[in-house]
Amino acid sequence: MRNGFFKGHGLGNDYIVMDPTELDFKLTPKNIVKICDRNWGIGSDGILTLEKSKKADFGLRILNPDGSEAEKSGNGLRIFARYLNATRKTKKKHFTVDTKGGLVSIDLHIDPYGDASSATVEMGQATFQPKALPCSLKVKELIEQPITAAGRKLKFTGVSVGNPHCIVFKPKGQKWTREDLLELGPELENHKLFPKRTNVQLAVPTGKHEIFILIWERGAGETQASGSSSCAAASAAVRLGLVEAPVKVNAPGGTLGIDIDEDYNLTMEGAVAEVGRGVLSPSFVRELKRR
Repeated sequence: MRNGFFKGHGLGNDYIVMDPTELDFKLTPKNIVKICDRNWGIGSDGILTLEKSKKADFGLRILNPDGSEAEKSGNGLRIFARYLNATRKTKKKHFTVDTKGGLVSIDLHIDPYGDASSATVEMGQATFQPKALPCSLKVKELIEQPITAAGRKLKFTGVSVGNPHCIVFKPKGQKWTREDLLELGPELENHKLFPKRTNVQLAVPTGKHEIFILIWERGAGETQASGSSSCAAASAAVRLGLVEAPVKVNAPGGTLGIDIDEDYNLTMEGAVAEVGRGVLSPSFVRELKRR
C-alpha cells in the first residue's frame, strides 16, 4: 500500500511502522519530525521501518521523533512484531530481528481473537560499561557514579542494553514525581558525561521483585513506558542488590516482566496493541516531498 502506515503502542509508548519501499518520499529528519508531531502529523513516539537483513529474518530501524536514530526499543520491537503478524509479512510465531543495538529473537503470543496481543523478546545482555561513558568511568564492578543535574547532587548507574541508560534510584518507600522527571530528564539526557546523550530512568524498588520507574527517552522525552528502559533499570536494581530476578517493572503506562539470568541476559514480556492503519493523504505526501 503506497504511503501506508501501521500504528501501535506498547503500554502507551506509541510508534508508527512504515515500509520505506512503499513511500513516495524519504524519511529525512525533517520529515520524521513532521510525521511524529501530534498536532501537525500523525503523532507518535517514533517511527519503525522495515528493512532487509542478512543476519536475521527482518531488519528494523528505530527513528526518534526528533529525527535521530535509536539502537534498540523493547516496546518498538513488540509493536514491530505485531505489525509483521497483522500485515501478514510473516506467518511465523518465532523470528529474529536485526537492530542497530543487536540481534533479538521474538515469540508472539496469539490471543483468542487471533491477535498477537503480547510478545516475549530476548533483549540481549545488559552491560555496566555503556559506550556513552568516558574511559575514566569504566570499571570492572558496577558502582554508582556521582552526577550533578538541575542543581542536585545525585548518583547514577550506567547500563547498556544495546543503547545507553542512566538510572537514578531512590530508597524503597520514597517516591519520584513527574516534576522530578521533567526537571532532571533533559538535564541528564544531555549531560556532558554522555556525549551521545542517554536515556534516563528515575527508579525506586517497591518489593522483593518489583520496581517503579519514570522514563525520559533520548530524542523523545517523557514516555509512558519503555522496554529497554525497563530492562536497564531492572538489571541495575538486581546488580545493586535492591531486588531479585525476575523483576516486575511498573511505569505510568503499565507493567513489563523482565527476567535476568546470572550473565545478565534479558528476557522481556509485555502487552502490545494495534491502534490503526491508514494512508497518508496526497497533499501531506506532496508536502513531505518538498521538505
